[in-house]
Amino acid sequence: MKKRPCIMVVDDNEEMLRLLEYALELEGYGVITAADGISTLALLDECKPDLVILDIVMPGPDGYQVLESIRQRSNVPVVMLSARSEVSSLHKALALGADDYVTKPFRPLELMTRIKAKLRRPEMTAGQ
Repeated sequence: MKKRPCIMVVDDNEEMLRLLEYALELEGYGVITAADGISTLALLDECKPDLVILDIVMPGPDGYQVLESIRQRSNVPVVMLSARSEVSSLHKALALGADDYVTKPFRPLELMTRIKAKLRRPEMTAGQ
């Protein structure tokens, strides 16, 4: 039996966490949630998610700092999900290693489509 992909959702807004958790579970994903940077980094090593959805503005280390830490230890796909719509925020996130950037408010179908696209790509080896 094929293991269902696990997605970690990181956002300090409880309502947003529940909305994403519900939508992702409807799509058949396992979901882990975290509301701050410190919890995210602790859970990352323990749970080894297949993809991370990461907010930028949150308590503790912000999303950029968490992204930098994730990239030091993992090649897991990271989709930034933020209310920040400036090009500078998008540029910074992608420069730090984010795989995608979606602004809030977002269309759930678009986010699910982006997630599926990231998960269907085979993991690249260090030499590629």
